[in-house]
Amino acid sequence: MTISSRFAVGIHILTLIEFNQDGVTSSDFLAGSVNTNPALIRKIMAMLKKAGLIEVKPGVAGAKLAKGLTDISLYDVYRAVSVVEENELFSIHDNPNPACPVGQNIQATIEPIFINAQTAMESVLKHVTLADVVQDVATQRQGNH
Repeated sequence: MTISSRFAVGIHILTLIEFNQDGVTSSDFLAGSVNTNPALIRKIMAMLKKAGLIEVKPGVAGAKLAKGLTDISLYDVYRAVSVVEENELFSIHDNPNPACPVGQNIQATIEPIFINAQTAMESVLKHVTLADVVQDVATQRQGNH
């Protein structure tokens, strides 16, 4: 089980919008970079727009960031694309055997551990901004030339 790829695609979209400021960042253009279909890109862009992370105009190809790079955290993207609900990153099996000493206690034992793990991950995402991603991609590009 993994976190939905919408999260990675959302980060990819926002980063490419920043890199392509002088061009038209259409869903076709983005889909070519992500290597997926434009319909999926439009769906994720709608989520990013609803969260106030991008601006798009109906009937006009292209998108732009609605906030500065340092004002968009990866946590913002994570929440925008509805990766998981609050405290539900890890699911716990629903029906352990209540007659078993482990079965009757396992959920109460592991649920707080799972919540702490999700909280820790989300805390990391709150401290990484789109500026960090853009800078790292730019550094990687320079290293590839």
